[in-house]
Order: sequence, then C-alpha cells, then structure tokens
Amino acid sequence: MSAVLDAWKERGQYADVFGQQIFYVDEGPRDGPVLLLLHGFPTCSLDFAGALPTLTERYRVIAHDHLGYGISDKPIDAAYSLLEQAEVALALWKQLGVTRAHLLAHDMGTSVATEILARRERLGIDVELASLTLCNGSVYIDMASLTTVQQLLLSATWGPIVARKSSRKFFGKRLRGVVADPKSLSEDELDAQWATIEYQDGRLRVPEIIKYIHERTRFATRWHGALRRLDVPAHVLWGQKDPVALPSIGDRLAAEIPGAEFTPLPTLGHFPMVEGPAEWASAALRFLTSVDAG
Repeated sequence: MSAVLDAWKERGQYADVFGQQIFYVDEGPRDGPVLLLLHGFPTCSLDFAGALPTLTERYRVIAHDHLGYGISDKPIDAAYSLLEQAEVALALWKQLGVTRAHLLAHDMGTSVATEILARRERLGIDVELASLTLCNGSVYIDMASLTTVQQLLLSATWGPIVARKSSRKFFGKRLRGVVADPKSLSEDELDAQWATIEYQDGRLRVPEIIKYIHERTRFATRWHGALRRLDVPAHVLWGQKDPVALPSIGDRLAAEIPGAEFTPLPTLGHFPMVEGPAEWASAALRFLTSVDAG
C-alpha cells in the first residue's frame, strides 16, 4: 500500500457485515449530528479525506468502502448490485448505532442513496434521514456521457481484457480526464487510489462492479419516483466541469426533487471533494447547518 493509504487505514477500522469485512472511518464529535458519506466508482472513502477536517468540526462523519471497493472485502462470488450495497450500508450504520443522520452521496453512491430512499418509502429503514445531498452522479443514466473505458468495461468481451491490462499510469490518466484541473490530483493520491483497486485482486472485479450502470436503467422508475416524492430537505451539489455526470443532470435533479436547494461549483469537475475539498466541504456545510438550524 502507499503511504497515503496506510495513513488512511490507520484512521479507520473494520466491521463484519453479512460475513464480509467492511472498512470505515468514523470521526468527529460523538455527541454531534451524524453525516453519512457514500463514495463512487471506481474509488473509495479516501475521496473524502481532504474534506473531513472541515466536516468533522461539527459532524460525526462516517464513510465506508462499498463491498468490492477500496480496502473492504472483494469476494469473487458477490453480485455487487446496488441493492446489495444499500443493504451493506444500512447494516453497517445500524451496527454503529446511527438512528438519525444526514446522507451525502457521490457518483455511484447517488444510486445507492436512491435505493435507500425507495426502501425508506416502501418498507422503512432503521435510520431517520435528516437530509439528502447528491453530488455528481449519473442518476439519469440516459443523460450521462460515459467514457470509452466505461463502455469497454461494460462489455462481456472487452471488460475483463481492459481490467487485466489496466495500469497505474492508465488509471491516473483516466481519473485526470474527468476533473477540471488535472493537477488537482496529486501523484500520491493517485498512487493510493490505485493501491485500493489492486487490493484483493480488485482490478479483476471492476467489470463486475461497473454493472451497476445497467441497474440505473432497470430501477429507474423505483429510484426516480422516490426522489420525486422525497419529503426531507435535499441539496444538489454539483461540479459544473464534469464531463461524465453532466451539469444538466444536476439541473434536472434540482428541478424534480421537491424543494431541493442547488449549489453549482463552477470550477470543479467530477470529483469536487478531491479537486477542491475546502470549497466542497464548505458548500456542503452551509446546507447541512441550515437544516439543523431549522
């Protein structure tokens, strides 16, 4: 592992969730309001490291690595469905005693969040949601601009080949291609993220975990309906220079979610919490603290 990842691992711990080891970081005041973070594809909870110092001044922040991501377990026989990821998240939060929390999701995590909303609406969940924030995720997949690599990984023929041939250099170039300023991603950060993908042969799991994209079409009615009927404060926090989850997706979310607040981040791209952690965290906090203030 890289030095950056070693330091991140030291800040977290593991929980046994449905027989799998799930890595999570839990920081901030124990008596403060709780903020739950859901990361995206193909990275992990490390995305939020730069924003945590700002967020944890007020909030107890919990961020975990989804099954198959980061330094959580990557079993060869898992389905890696977004439905399963939602179950893992809810079970972890229950173990950690979370009963009420704000939920903030990025990229693929936005669809884990919408599955949680659908379960909340239909069956109920164990955590009361104080608010929802969605950040740069292709919730409306028909409006997204998938990269060539994403399209290849989704291919039954080419996906395994691309995964096996991927390298640290190729990975770094791909991530720098979706941010506003390529220099905003340091070599140390990229080394750390690549190390998480290599963990437990995770590179070979990528063609499986990316199949979540198909679920965004399959469960569109379920998930979009839950957003249109949402009854908690909502925030759309969007890097405007995102070439994948285009700004038009953020615009549509803000228009369709009842009463949603919209905060554009004009100079940031697909990973705004990594590109400009202080700016992103401050924008997130303005909304969260206004909700808590009533």
